[in-house]
Amino acid sequence: MGILTYCVLLFIFQHLTSAYDFREGLDNNGRYEFVKDPSLNIEKRSAYVELDQFDSESPDHIRSRRSADQGDCKSLQGFDTKLTNNTHTFSFNDLSGSVSLAWVGDSTGVILALTTFQVPFFMLRFAQSKLYRSENYGKSFQDVTNLINNTFIRTEFGIAIGPENSGKVILTGDVSGSLGSRIFISKDFGNSFEHQDLPFNPLMQITYNPRDANVLLVISNTNELWLSEDFGENWRKIHDMVCLFKWGMDRNIFFTTSLNGSCNDRGMLDLKGTTDYGKTIKTVATKIFSFGLGGKFLFASVMTGTGTLRVIHVSTNQGEEWNMAQLPPVGHEEFYSILAANEDMVFMHVDEPGDTGYGSIYVSDDRGTVYSKSLERHLYTTTGGDTDFTNVTSLRGVFITSILAEDGSVQSVVSFDQGGEWVPLQKPANTKCDSTAKDPDKCSLHIHAAYSTAMKLNVPMLPLSEPNAVGLIMAHGSVGDAISVMKPDVFVSDDGGYTWLQALEGPHHYAILDSGGLLVAVEHSAQLIKDIKFSTDEGQCWHVHQFTSDPIHFAGLASEPGARSMNVSVWGYRDSLLSQYWVSVTVDFRELLTRTCEDQDYVQWLAHSDDISDPNDGCMLGYKEKLLRLRKASVCWNGRDYEVNKQPTPCPCTLDDFLCDFGYFRKENSSECVEQPDLKGHILEFCLQGKEELLQTRGYRKIPGDKCEGGTQPERKEINLSKRCVSDLLGTQELPMDGDLSSSAPIVVTVLIIVLLAIVAGVLIVKKYVCGGRFLVHSYSVLQQHAEAQGVDEPLDSNHTQTSNVADFHDDSDEDLLE
Repeated sequence: MGILTYCVLLFIFQHLTSAYDFREGLDNNGRYEFVKDPSLNIEKRSAYVELDQFDSESPDHIRSRRSADQGDCKSLQGFDTKLTNNTHTFSFNDLSGSVSLAWVGDSTGVILALTTFQVPFFMLRFAQSKLYRSENYGKSFQDVTNLINNTFIRTEFGIAIGPENSGKVILTGDVSGSLGSRIFISKDFGNSFEHQDLPFNPLMQITYNPRDANVLLVISNTNELWLSEDFGENWRKIHDMVCLFKWGMDRNIFFTTSLNGSCNDRGMLDLKGTTDYGKTIKTVATKIFSFGLGGKFLFASVMTGTGTLRVIHVSTNQGEEWNMAQLPPVGHEEFYSILAANEDMVFMHVDEPGDTGYGSIYVSDDRGTVYSKSLERHLYTTTGGDTDFTNVTSLRGVFITSILAEDGSVQSVVSFDQGGEWVPLQKPANTKCDSTAKDPDKCSLHIHAAYSTAMKLNVPMLPLSEPNAVGLIMAHGSVGDAISVMKPDVFVSDDGGYTWLQALEGPHHYAILDSGGLLVAVEHSAQLIKDIKFSTDEGQCWHVHQFTSDPIHFAGLASEPGARSMNVSVWGYRDSLLSQYWVSVTVDFRELLTRTCEDQDYVQWLAHSDDISDPNDGCMLGYKEKLLRLRKASVCWNGRDYEVNKQPTPCPCTLDDFLCDFGYFRKENSSECVEQPDLKGHILEFCLQGKEELLQTRGYRKIPGDKCEGGTQPERKEINLSKRCVSDLLGTQELPMDGDLSSSAPIVVTVLIIVLLAIVAGVLIVKKYVCGGRFLVHSYSVLQQHAEAQGVDEPLDSNHTQTSNVADFHDDSDEDLLE
């Protein structure tokens, strides 16, 4: 563990903390880019507890979730001939150093491959692009470079594919002999292209309105925001000096602008919005440091005006009204980051003061304003924005991430209840604890994710799960008391992360096909490769197919997004006497699974449960979910039309279905929410959207998304929390309501006219800037001096030394993790 500790500490203390809020996550959105250097390929497919309280072998926290249904590893006989007859090789006749792939449409089989080659020559640049198109999932390609008039397509912009199944494609190129730019647009899945010269040079890839592929938006290299409503034929400028934009709901567009002509002036930006594609624009917030969108929530990181601190404000109605989120403020050296969000709730990372490399995860209520602490010491690198936080899309409520332990080691934890509790991952039964572990009794599985790739470990792929492959997770990891820097192995879970199996030794590239009915993998090695591995029983048994007799230098594995295809392509290159050329080998597994799955091939499975017959087991977020899953022993084809069959059943409510409301907390090993001792006798102050509101509370608030019915319902009473509204941004001045003003004014007049004038002036100022101003405040001011708002026993650690260095502006520095 000394090596790992050294690496972690070296990484943390050699880098300055960035001031990047709402950082951007990594996701390839169905696009791949390969280079002729395997070492550079990283395939990207995009209640607080102390860790040492749990023994990873404890049956209370780690349980077997699926009954044994072992397949026969010898059941697949004669597969080699079938696969050999359905293996297709295509060689590309060019010298390009990189290739970008993009699938166009769903189930169309259309792939565009763009190869690029650039050589700088003194003040000039020699560059070449070639475009290839496949209509059969990559089994063969046609050179269609003539469709783009042999124009050089800018590598950094790649291929922009339209949303849904629109068939629209945009390629951005350079115009030879000029400083202008030209786009090539296709409306027929890349079968034909038309070109259009742009009245500007794009700074970034052109983006589509997610709900209307004809509407395009882009920032120019002079920071002008341009829009087209007719798929690139005509463009008009919306605004000058735009730093960042995001698509909102429907026709909404949000963007930050700078008044002084520089996006470096963070904290002084304006957030503007338009609902009619720029015909009318209004300012929705000021003093912006950054902003982000997630689910129904619009977030803004706002300077407080008192030094360098900033706070989060949130709107649930597209910027019409704002409330201040109950989160700790951060300074220049820290950041906020939206880890995940949907229509019900938000996971927010709040960076710790000082150059620590970690922070805390908070989980919001359904308004996005009140937050409870979910996990401390959450690992989040300070420079690259790398976090191991992973949303397991194959089972609801499951998230995996890493913490930075006190000894500097990195350890993985998992939550099965949407952040309510975090526990170690179970040690796979077919593994032994790493020899470097200091305490074998605390041995558990640790997952390699974005942090490992940032540390340049030999991890070629991030964890992978798919919504239609129920319960399946593929990930690299190690078994010990912390994550190891040694060569990782591939692990598979078939029940959403409760139990794991060591599936493959050493690092691999992998993919999920046929909705989980087929897994494929290729070894990640600097050596020439010729084999592909596959499994039809969710990673228990693996078979090897030799896809070529002439080995290739491996570059990457590519399959159609959505995990429904039966085709997978192995990309690499071969050496000739004077050059290297690209090779794509596509294996079609359809003939391997000769039989379409029938009813008897599926078995009923209760998610989050040990025993399907136990009436009290399997309740998660208020309901049970029964699903039909393919038997491990069934070797058959799910098909493209396969849909996950979910049968939800509401559960009776218990106290575990409720969060503690603001000002209440749960004692250890208790489900009951009790009032914080330091709040008894105090009036909680509540100002929400500038309106009087009766907050119903007895200390409980239902977990966002929880669907329980009946059962235990906490006693509720109405408390008027809107009598006094206090802004943390302006101090602790009281804001009287209109009724209080009319009744108290005569008394004040009879006492002292000067006091009256002072009160009136104070009311006007506070009313304008607190409850009627740009940011309407949601504040429980009594608790602002206490960080343990949701019952966390200890306040946030603020004793770390802060550095005075402030990061320079970066183009994507105020993006979030919700793309």
